Amino acid sequence: MLLTWRRWRRGRPFWGGLAAVLAGAEICALPLAPLKIMLQQGIAGIPSVLMGLVMIVMGLSAWFAPHYRGLAGVLTVLCAAAALVMSNLGGFLIGTVLGILGGSMIFAWQPLVVGDQPALSK
Repeated sequence: MLLTWRRWRRGRPFWGGLAAVLAGAEICALPLAPLKIMLQQGIAGIPSVLMGLVMIVMGLSAWFAPHYRGLAGVLTVLCAAAALVMSNLGGFLIGTVLGILGGSMIFAWQPLVVGDQPALSK
């Protein structure tokens, strides 16, 4: 079981996807926080939720469809940078930093090549 988990995790950009999912969750959660924590409220919370959901979907697509890692990485970085302006300073900078880091790791990940074929586990 543990060997299967390791093989699955190493066959995709796992840590970048995890950072993207955490960043998206953090950016999505802030509009739902109490008023004392929020910087903006109302219609300004909609872009936060949408960008957070896009980042979560891109992190999950990096896990379950690693051949789309280029698109997922670029969209994650763009959403994280846009969240800095549109979403409470990008989740108080934590979401933006995690999103840029995760998107960069997703984009930079390369599958291990053994012989002619990439060694992606099923």
